[in-house]
Amino acid sequence: MFQLRIYTLRSPQALTQYATVHWARHVPTFASFGVTTLGVWTERGRANRLVALIGYPAGADPERLTRHIMASAEFAADMAGFDVDDIIDVQTTLLDATTFSAIR
Repeated sequence: MFQLRIYTLRSPQALTQYATVHWARHVPTFASFGVTTLGVWTERGRANRLVALIGYPAGADPERLTRHIMASAEFAADMAGFDVDDIIDVQTTLLDATTFSAIR
């Protein structure tokens, strides 16, 4: 199962810091919990949005696993130095791959 995550940041500076420092730190942290980061992008234009596509292990409960990761010391270390109030919105969509999808 996959999840598309869209984060809206307060400013271009917050987006740059979140994307280049903190989300980059999340990649190995997520991997240690069995979550695969398939891609991370920033949206062109003035939207201040980061888009990430992640994959959960088979049988995982995405909500429960996300809460577990976010409560971990590793995640806290990932976020050190970032004001979480600069994240003004997070949208998530769970996705199932079709049989012809390049990513399954």
